Amino acid sequence: MDHQQAIGGSDPMAAGMRLAGLTVTRATQADVLTRIGDSLGQGTSPPLAIGSVNLDHLHHFPAGTGARPGADEVEWLWLADGMPVAWRGRALTGRAWPRVTGADLLPAILGLAETAGARVGWLGGTPSMHDDLAEVLARRWPRLDAGSVWTPIRAELDDAAGADAIVRDIAAAQVDILVVALGKPRQEQWIDSQGALSGARVLLAFGASGDFLAGRVARAPGWMQNVGAEWLYRLYREPRRLARRYLVEAPQQLTVLRQASLDA
Repeated sequence: MDHQQAIGGSDPMAAGMRLAGLTVTRATQADVLTRIGDSLGQGTSPPLAIGSVNLDHLHHFPAGTGARPGADEVEWLWLADGMPVAWRGRALTGRAWPRVTGADLLPAILGLAETAGARVGWLGGTPSMHDDLAEVLARRWPRLDAGSVWTPIRAELDDAAGADAIVRDIAAAQVDILVVALGKPRQEQWIDSQGALSGARVLLAFGASGDFLAGRVARAPGWMQNVGAEWLYRLYREPRRLARRYLVEAPQQLTVLRQASLDA
């Protein structure tokens, strides 16, 4: 699952850093959009999967990610989502390391999809969230084909027959870009095991990005994001759900983060 194409041409720092068994790529949002555009035009290569690396990711995947490490069915592009990861990249390279989040990327990707005539599908979330999201999509991207939605319950995903039926439905819908919002670690594992079967050219492990876009979850003010305090804002908003993640699990991963090294 670590099969990956570096972004940035001949730049020796562009390949990224090794962290918990995977390569985090130093890339800007513009770099990622270019890579997505290339993937949409390639019908035979493995589909591109985009994932976010933060302390929560390291908690779920301390020694790498995916249900089948080493599989080549999808090509993962890992981005620094959390500020601690971006700061570690900067410390290693001596250069600014962009923080590129799914919440920031999703609107830009939808704009690209509308321009390219690409069909977008959604796996995960709730029916009510998708009702709200549909209104946003119709207003902001009126020519975008993004009406294919699957909101299975956990039991359906855990059942082999149910899981097969879902991925067959997705393949039949012929979506080009699939937003997989099942939460960590399920969304990354689903992409590893089912992503290539879905027929999508681009698979986005984007968690709550749809909730942000639909206006159901508020993002932290920009200044809090820039100083790495977005987690504090989210903890204030959802203390019961996020207290263990941010106060217990995340701090334990700082040791893992310190072990990151430049990718050879």
